[in-house]
Amino acid sequence: MEVKMNDSGQDFIQRINVKEEEAFHDLFTRFRSYLVLFAMRRVEQLEVAEDIVQETFITVWESKKTYNSYQGFKAYLYELVQNKCTNYLKHRAVEDKYVSYVKVTEEEVDGDYDLMQEEIYRELYIAIRELPGKCRRVFELHLEGKKNDEIAKILGISVLTVKSHKQNAIHFLKERVGNLFLLFVYMNEL
Repeated sequence: MEVKMNDSGQDFIQRINVKEEEAFHDLFTRFRSYLVLFAMRRVEQLEVAEDIVQETFITVWESKKTYNSYQGFKAYLYELVQNKCTNYLKHRAVEDKYVSYVKVTEEEVDGDYDLMQEEIYRELYIAIRELPGKCRRVFELHLEGKKNDEIAKILGISVLTVKSHKQNAIHFLKERVGNLFLLFVYMNEL
């Protein structure tokens, strides 16, 4: 990675310091593949390594820093890449830890939710069995997803009677199981 293109190291650094566009093109040509390889050894992903090197070039371009020597500049580039790789790996470790935490928490919550849902259904069905005969049958058919006119036809009663039985069942269940009924309604809307 010696200085090429008939450009002495000091001239190259001077051109970088004054933000000469052509010098940054030369910078890219001279160092890109070496820096990508360097980053690749650390992050083990080509795409990530290329992004890190690209960010390094952007950092150099945007920096107001003045470079004194070609060797110092090279060392600075590699140090920048090293730091960006380290930051990437730290960030990835935090993400992995978070993903792992979310999975464990989600499994615990799912288990708790299933248990809670089962308990709500059990309490609700105990209460439904306490409903008077026709009222209970209307509500059970409603829970099966039947429409009012279907329930009326099955039971041989009017649609108005079906609505009345449903209202009575809902009123009874709200009083009997309280907020559990609201939770049941909410869970069935999800």
